[in-house]
Amino acid sequence: MALLPRITTLNVPELARPLPPEPLLLTALKGISPKLAERLRRLGLYTVADVLLHLPLRYQDRTRITPISQLQVGDEAQIEAKVVGSEVTARGRRFLLCHLADGTGVLTLRFFHFSPGQQQLLGQTGARLRCFGEVRQSYTGLEMIHPECQRISQDEPLAPDCLTPTYPATAGLQQFTLRDLAEQALEQLETAMLLPELLPVELRTRLRLSSIAEAVRLLHQPPATALAELARGRHPAQRRLAFEELLAHQLSPRRLRQHMKQQTAPRLAGDGDLTRRFLERLPFTLTAAQQRVFTEIAADLAQPRPMLRLLQGDVGSGKTVIAALAALRAVEVGAQAALMAPTELLAEQHYRNFQNWLGELGVEVAWLTGRLTGKARRTLLERLAAGNIHLLVGTHALFQERVVFAELGLAIIDEQHRFGVHQRLALREKGRQDGVRPHQLIMTATPIPRTLAMSAYADLDTSVIDELPPGRQPVKTVALPDSRRDDVVTRVRQACQNGRQAYWVCPLIEESETLQCQAAIVTAERLSEILPELRIGLVHGRLPGAAKEAVMAMFKAGQLDLLVATTVIEVGVDVPNASLMIIENAERLGLAQLHQLRGRVGRGALESSCVLLYRPPLSQVAHIRLAALRECHDGFEIARRDLELRGPGEVLGARQSGEQTLRVADLLRDQDLLPIARHAADELLRDDPDCVEPLIRRWIGAAARYGEV
Repeated sequence: MALLPRITTLNVPELARPLPPEPLLLTALKGISPKLAERLRRLGLYTVADVLLHLPLRYQDRTRITPISQLQVGDEAQIEAKVVGSEVTARGRRFLLCHLADGTGVLTLRFFHFSPGQQQLLGQTGARLRCFGEVRQSYTGLEMIHPECQRISQDEPLAPDCLTPTYPATAGLQQFTLRDLAEQALEQLETAMLLPELLPVELRTRLRLSSIAEAVRLLHQPPATALAELARGRHPAQRRLAFEELLAHQLSPRRLRQHMKQQTAPRLAGDGDLTRRFLERLPFTLTAAQQRVFTEIAADLAQPRPMLRLLQGDVGSGKTVIAALAALRAVEVGAQAALMAPTELLAEQHYRNFQNWLGELGVEVAWLTGRLTGKARRTLLERLAAGNIHLLVGTHALFQERVVFAELGLAIIDEQHRFGVHQRLALREKGRQDGVRPHQLIMTATPIPRTLAMSAYADLDTSVIDELPPGRQPVKTVALPDSRRDDVVTRVRQACQNGRQAYWVCPLIEESETLQCQAAIVTAERLSEILPELRIGLVHGRLPGAAKEAVMAMFKAGQLDLLVATTVIEVGVDVPNASLMIIENAERLGLAQLHQLRGRVGRGALESSCVLLYRPPLSQVAHIRLAALRECHDGFEIARRDLELRGPGEVLGARQSGEQTLRVADLLRDQDLLPIARHAADELLRDDPDCVEPLIRRWIGAAARYGEV
């Protein structure tokens, strides 16, 4: 295996690893009051080791004095100078000005908020000050706004011999407090064995890793020469900790996977009769990619251990057919299958598809939503518990306590990124009977960049449908300013008069579903006035379920020409005759979401178009995003670009409550470490399992147990 790049060789003691001691609590440090302890807990700091791993966000170079004449606008710098005058001015806004000179130039300090003590300190002409702050340009010359200042004696030596750290903080927690706690923790680092070495000597030697103690000490108190490398996140000490953190995040799902693979699942391998009859009835032939993926899934389902597989496929690649084939493998042996979708709209569409495809084969398909109540709900649940329902489709309602399966053999989760990990696991638990667990298939039409998949879904095998059905044409995409709205309306009129259908999407403009729905309602009203000859429908998240379904059914049946909607139509809606998509405020949406919305058209043989209406001026990121969508139609390439623009946290989504926030590593910056961490995780689980639990506990904590139900 290749050595880790840029991690230098440091002394690796050839000693056996001692057992990790009991955690040293924060109360072992001086000055920890109950109020301070509560503020530290907000940052996730409970022990002295947590303080050591609470690493600086950035650094300030206070190891030297910069002459005023050498200051550059935008620099953070430290100066020493004498007070040559000060004043409090009330022109427009009251502020304190202090004028300094050091023999090479003059600088002004500006304070918008100041105390009487500061006014007294800065008002003493001739006093010598040492100040640190950002240099700015004002109409009178160079200045610093609210710098840190201290009065010093003549020729007082510089105190720090290392860079000054700036830590992640919270309300009421000052930097000097965090720096003091870090210094106290470093004093006890070796003597209290706060961060024992957990990696095997052979691994550290081969990868040329320093000790964790040495890396942590350097990151809290780095030399000034390391500033540029630290700012890029490429310092060997940073890479050392990033590697160990990524290793822990590889070990946690692998340990879960080991645990799952030791369990028993029903063998879903029947005679294939239902599968054969289903394929014969399809009006199309599976693509080579679909056939390959189904072969992988069928092989997993035939095993007596639970399948854990992620099925990725771009918009329109045919994942639903694969889900139906997988469900038939369960039905053929007398087991049940369940499919959970994130919205009622998508769940209802899956239900209709499965009912049309499988009903003629004698497969009983049912649909369960939160709106099903009373006798109808009781009857459905009784039939499910008796095994009379073979395939149940629904939303979050599927894992409610009263939903009981006779024998759940396969759980399918569509659009996994819209569910929390806990919800996925809760559905899996529905099939847990006498130690037997169901197989699990996770599907997503939001391609996950390989970098993220290697980390966030390391407990899953992955299958990819990397081929679209024949005849699909790329959707022509253009971006227009909203000043061209009249031209767009004309284009909608022409398309609908030619027998086509169109979407007009009003996405989330602010973090409010109410505002989003209002925007859609207003847009629908205006378009109805401008286009009275068109049949216009409206769908949004607050519309009653029955009304929403009725509108969608009319649109799919061709009884509506134009559908005005919010992003509820982002996934799963399939209307082949819809060939024009208008997206308002496209500059506000991420690449992946724009790609998903665009995927609602181009689902038939018709040439299709997508118009991205934006409100200028565009930010640089928005410009790059819209340009990328115009240039690219490959969902995986779009996902890669989205990762670069937004970062891994946003791409995975806030609802992924099971995924852990990385403390040191960055999946984009440190992606070259991921393959090495994956390889090392396999090695440790095989050859050195004793270090696995301590590593997971150090970097992830109790949250790592979310999957061990």
